Amino acid sequence: MTAPADTALPPAMLRRLAAFLYEGVLLFGVVFFAGYLFSVSTSQHHALQGRHALGAFLFVVIGIYFVWFWSRGGQTLALKTWHLRVATLDGQPVGQWRALLRYLLAWLWFLPALVSAWAMEIHSGGALSAIVLGGMVAYAMLARLHPQRLLLHEALSGTRVVNQFPTP
Repeated sequence: MTAPADTALPPAMLRRLAAFLYEGVLLFGVVFFAGYLFSVSTSQHHALQGRHALGAFLFVVIGIYFVWFWSRGGQTLALKTWHLRVATLDGQPVGQWRALLRYLLAWLWFLPALVSAWAMEIHSGGALSAIVLGGMVAYAMLARLHPQRLLLHEALSGTRVVNQFPTP
């Protein structure tokens, strides 16, 4: 049983980033099995064969994962673990369309850095990782400029992460 969301104070950014990191670990399993399903169903024999279709397929699978959990209780496993929940700005549950909008806008975590790396023709794994990590840190720091500490995709989608502590 969980208590109502404590919407008075936003969760600490470090806690949100820890949940983000844990979400990445969990998504590894989702992506692994989805990639396996794709490769078996398309008879993929080489890693570069159908890579754009695989990318599109994984984009959709990850989208279904997030939209499903956010619109049905507001919590993925990582958010449950860290006692967080996605809600509208007034603390209400998120519907499917708003969850979809949040998912699409959440790619702002990565897209500016990836576009920059592409424009600078950076292809090395280490340099690309550094650019993406730097872009993600800059994106997270932008939340300090918002009065309610919302990230850009949250402000644009009308959602936010709130505390969801269990009842004693």
